[in-house]
Amino acid sequence: MNAHRSLTSATAATLCLLFSIFTSIVVTNGELQRFIEPAKSDGSVSFITIGDWGRRGDFNQSKVAYQMGRVGEKIGLDFVVSTGDNFYDNGLFSEYDPNFKESFSDIYTAPSLQKQWYSVLGNHDYRGDSEAQLSSVLREIDSRWICLRSFVVDAELVEIFFVDTTPFVKEYYTEEDGHTYDWRAVPSRSSYVKSLLRDLQASLKRSKATWKIVVGHHAMRSIGHHGDTKELLEELLPIMKEHGVDLYMNGHDHCLEHISDEDSPIQFLTSGAGSKAWRGDVNPATNDPKSVRFYYDGQGFMSARFTQSDAEIVFYNVFGEVLHKWVTSKQLLHSSV
Repeated sequence: MNAHRSLTSATAATLCLLFSIFTSIVVTNGELQRFIEPAKSDGSVSFITIGDWGRRGDFNQSKVAYQMGRVGEKIGLDFVVSTGDNFYDNGLFSEYDPNFKESFSDIYTAPSLQKQWYSVLGNHDYRGDSEAQLSSVLREIDSRWICLRSFVVDAELVEIFFVDTTPFVKEYYTEEDGHTYDWRAVPSRSSYVKSLLRDLQASLKRSKATWKIVVGHHAMRSIGHHGDTKELLEELLPIMKEHGVDLYMNGHDHCLEHISDEDSPIQFLTSGAGSKAWRGDVNPATNDPKSVRFYYDGQGFMSARFTQSDAEIVFYNVFGEVLHKWVTSKQLLHSSV
């Protein structure tokens, strides 16, 4: 018994040490859990955003991963943001599911990608054991992995607010969707969403960051297969506008997109092309040429770099070629509306 207890304590201590090497954790009552990512010595922050990827290397996932490694080295990558649908087709069946290693650890092997990965759950992740991806067991397997339902990454001049968007979507609670979801942590949609939005507001209100970014799995604005997510436009977007959020990043649609909001500075950026893409699948109902700045229906990913005054967003295809680059200043962005 004592030997077992000592072994358990040693394992826990090792996990805590590994976790603290890369990041610090701050918990404030009434707000979302916070992870601290110090900016570089020059004051900049750089990361890659990737979504809808986990297919054991298939559908060009491995090729996208290779190009991510090249770009990560070039931009001095600080961390990676995953916009959900991390493991197909139905998430993980447990924290010991080999799909975790086969779709994550064995794929993203480039030296530049050996940084913290901050991930949210997508709707496909909720179709498996959603608690598995949140388990500390996965961080014992690969210390890069951090996945929570909703949380904040504080990178000094940039704060990123990760939001669990799957529970917002009312269709998933009906049999019409045709899938079964793991709602163990969401006994009531109304109370869960209300509590999440309350904590998000508190975190946004507290933020002194120059740049504020919200990350979720589902798109607010998209001309891809799924189109706009009505629930997010009605319940989340007003809070983002109220608190001066600059960017919303998401996956869900298997494409790359840049869409501008019509009556605020907010930019909607889709990076859901980490593996399987949907060629030619464009939603004409949401395709407004006045607000759509870029759309690509192939595989790829997005990088982001921020300084106190400027932001640079770049979209890449599976060959690492630049498809779209958007550079703005904080002053220009907020004077453009």
